[in-house]
Amino acid sequence: MRFLDDVRPPYDLTYNDVFMVPSRSGVTSRLDVDLRTPDDVGTTIPLVVANMTAVSGRRMAETVARRGAVAILPQDIPLGAIRDTVAQVKSADPVLETPITIGPGAPVADLLSLLGKRAHRVAIVVEEGRAVGVVTERECEEVDRYSTVGDVMTTDMFTLPAGIDLAEAFELLSSRHLDQAPVVHADGRLAGLLTRKGILRSTIYSPALDGSGALRVGCAVGINGDVAGKTEALLAAGADVLVVDTAHGHQDKMVESLGVVVAARDAHEQRGGLRVPIAAGNVVSAAGVADLVGAGADIVKVGVGPGAMCTTRMMTGVGRPQFSAVLECSAAASDLGATVWADGGVKYPRDVALALAAGAGSVMIGSWFAGTHESPGDLMRDGQGRLYKESFGMASARAVRHRTRDASAFARARSALFEEGISSSKMYLDPERPGVEDLIDTITAGVRSSFTYAGATSIPQFRERAVVGVQSSAGYEEGRPRHASW
Repeated sequence: MRFLDDVRPPYDLTYNDVFMVPSRSGVTSRLDVDLRTPDDVGTTIPLVVANMTAVSGRRMAETVARRGAVAILPQDIPLGAIRDTVAQVKSADPVLETPITIGPGAPVADLLSLLGKRAHRVAIVVEEGRAVGVVTERECEEVDRYSTVGDVMTTDMFTLPAGIDLAEAFELLSSRHLDQAPVVHADGRLAGLLTRKGILRSTIYSPALDGSGALRVGCAVGINGDVAGKTEALLAAGADVLVVDTAHGHQDKMVESLGVVVAARDAHEQRGGLRVPIAAGNVVSAAGVADLVGAGADIVKVGVGPGAMCTTRMMTGVGRPQFSAVLECSAAASDLGATVWADGGVKYPRDVALALAAGAGSVMIGSWFAGTHESPGDLMRDGQGRLYKESFGMASARAVRHRTRDASAFARARSALFEEGISSSKMYLDPERPGVEDLIDTITAGVRSSFTYAGATSIPQFRERAVVGVQSSAGYEEGRPRHASW
């Protein structure tokens, strides 16, 4: 990347402060762009779901991996739940969507609590592993909540055979004006679900798969407690990437804990396990990158304070504008044979593109994905009927309570005094893009277009060819669309 007219300002920049200048390009189609990441994580699009309790869980991990990204499971989830979650993600089909399933004897109230967990918002009624009916929210309207699912389900359902060609499945759904259909084996056992949008996405995205063809998923580990034991357990569970995570990554405790994680990873590899990349952070300086790479990190997470749920800068004055942080840290990492993830501060597809231009191998997203069907929270409605989910920062009192649940009451009370993140925020679902896949479509479409403007077909080439200029706040405002006349 270079600055327009080679003029680099003497102050740090946010994503809003910069714009990209189009260059002569021979790239004629967005689909000619290869978004495989240079960080050896095995992702085919440069998106990582942040390890936030309100954002990253089983449904999120499975869904984004099917489209080529990876989700990082938070460090404060109990190990038993981590093992179960990784196993469920690994067992998920890389093409067929995992449907919501429910028994015919379950009350309608149970069904309604599940429908918001998937963007397709349809449930398959299953009895002894076989699909016996389909039910949507519409069938549950004006129905007693203690009625059974069997009373409201539709038994006259159209199904697709397992192994069907995707183009043929799309034509069959289109001809019947159906958005989705269950996929069943010859003996009637449910295999999964195909949606028309999902079929189209499967022709555009390549899933993030491990060596055995299972979906990839990452896990976070903190710098306190039994770091070695936690790392060994995560590796045994099947984590494809480890993230050593703390708010202030440039500290002695991080370097020490990172060394422990690296040693456990190397021992796992020597016992015949696959090599698992390690990300660590967060830092915002070249010195921080050098210390973490020197301690064994393959990837460095960059960002202090740009996240929507983070109040670190307002509370402490500590942090750095994200574009400049990524630019400096990525250059330092490249010199050392490592890569960086830009963590936080992205609100639009342009921000993701600019992070990649600045040198990020992937971009970490948290709050932007919190307001989707696939995030772990319960779907709620406000007074105006708008759907939302609750989100909270990982340094908030709520997150601290999760992380210190095994400590004494006195220790937990002391920790609660030092809250930095927002403890609760309503993340509204976009009616046009209510699922995380809808947001991934929007982000990758913008990023692919950015690459065509730069004349680049890969992330390394984009970083090399991008030309970036500096703009005023008025310049940024000029580029914003108007949804009504002025």
